[in-house]
Amino acid sequence: MADILVLYYSHSGSVRELARHVARGVESVTGVSARVRTVPKVAPVTKIAEPDIPADGAPYVCAADLAECIGLALGSPTRFGNMAAPMKYFLDGTAGEWMRGTLAGKPACVFTSTATQHGGNESTLLSMMLPLLHHGMVLVGVPFTEALLTSTHEGGTPYGASHVAGSANGRPVSEAEKGIAFALGRRLAVTACKLAA
Repeated sequence: MADILVLYYSHSGSVRELARHVARGVESVTGVSARVRTVPKVAPVTKIAEPDIPADGAPYVCAADLAECIGLALGSPTRFGNMAAPMKYFLDGTAGEWMRGTLAGKPACVFTSTATQHGGNESTLLSMMLPLLHHGMVLVGVPFTEALLTSTHEGGTPYGASHVAGSANGRPVSEAEKGIAFALGRRLAVTACKLAA
């Protein structure tokens, strides 16, 4: 089995839910499994912000996860139109992988959640693509041939899967948003299999 790394940071649970559906899409492709990982929170002062092993949910990502995957799905909530600090902090620490070309030539996709319809979903997705391009990854989006993309009134963009949580983070991931996340994961896995061959 080849692994696709589904790596996310989630503060309120919406990005974790999207990651679950991206992973389901990945695993709908024969011969591919999803390796779901997260990153720890960062602290505003110098101290240990999180224990080495999370109390629940996905394990923390490590360098081996990047080396062993044949593709990467990257998810983060929106923070002022950009990825959240924990994800940026993790990516900023991957200079060794960049120098070794660990991710070069592998496909990647991105997904996000924000509080409002115009809260920066697309700019966050684009901001997450930048370090992936520097790593030499091949970006995969959601084509408009995906019917849910043109019919949804919620999240979903050609740049990647997205969710609109509402100002109180109370809006669950909709069926359309789940479907787009699934389609994105499936497309990533199919592309990864073709490139790995």
